[in-house]
Amino acid sequence: MDRFRSSTRSQENGVYRYSSNRNVNTKTKIKDCCRKTVAFMCSQIGVIGLIVGYTLIGATGFMKIELKGTDSNYINALKLRKEYSNKLWEVANTNNIFNKTAFVSASNEVLQNYQTELVGLVKDHNYDGRSINNTWTFPAALMFSLSVITMIGYGNIAPKTVWGKICTVVYAVFGIPLYVLYLVNVGKGLASLLKWIYVWFVNCSTPPDENKHHKRIIVPSTACLWVISGYILFGTMMFAHWEKWPLLDSCYFCITSLCKLGFGDLIPGNISTKTGNQLRLVMNYFYMFFGQGLVAMCYHLMSEEVRIKVSEMTEDFYECLRDSQTKVNSCFHRRKVVRYYK
Repeated sequence: MDRFRSSTRSQENGVYRYSSNRNVNTKTKIKDCCRKTVAFMCSQIGVIGLIVGYTLIGATGFMKIELKGTDSNYINALKLRKEYSNKLWEVANTNNIFNKTAFVSASNEVLQNYQTELVGLVKDHNYDGRSINNTWTFPAALMFSLSVITMIGYGNIAPKTVWGKICTVVYAVFGIPLYVLYLVNVGKGLASLLKWIYVWFVNCSTPPDENKHHKRIIVPSTACLWVISGYILFGTMMFAHWEKWPLLDSCYFCITSLCKLGFGDLIPGNISTKTGNQLRLVMNYFYMFFGQGLVAMCYHLMSEEVRIKVSEMTEDFYECLRDSQTKVNSCFHRRKVVRYYK
């Protein structure tokens, strides 16, 4: 009987140890998985995926929220147009159309009132002539999401509903730090890539004997300027061809957007809702997305060059101080020797 009880206890202890070890292994695996996931999300590819996913979720959410709102501005504009069309019809019926002076005077008064009310609708309620369905398309919402977290803020599209405004604030609070993380990681990654390409070109253009004694290779600021100038030139030609803008306007749009000024006076695909123009909004999204990474790359490389040059200048300054101190000490030593022999 005692043997049976002892064997039963040992079996229970074994099962308990097995289950506890299993729980510990499961917790360890979960921790390792979470650690690897966080490490991947903080890498260049992970951060890019986070930003793209975040903007896609934001575009879908903003589009659904705003499309549920009432299009009061568009409805008021239609009522205003219908009202003044009827007034023009009354003017045509009450006045002799062969009397040009009377007809033009009455029509001009009606049109002047219509113009005043329409301008008030535009200024006071930000009416742009489009309905909600034409304004909040998915590419436009995607561009709006990117402009919020990058702090460009074109201003051509903005939420009108209460929930849309609240979600915009929350979206910016969480999205801006994520965008800063994107700038840091992608800027370093692109800087390393450009540095590797530049070092490869330098090594290929330098004789093998000189490669053994070369100093630390630094990507010059001119190379960064050439890269960003090429990207601006590419965007200038692309938007000039698609939007039929003058080259100066296209260049102006690219520079102001990459500098995060975002005046909103020039927006690709802003008026028409055709598929081609909506595709241009998507291309503008990717152009701004990778352009901000290039700007961060140039900032990283230029700051590295400045740090190295400041360090070299500091070393040269201290070396000059040491040389001056040595010369002063030697001069005093000579004077002492001359006085001693005298």
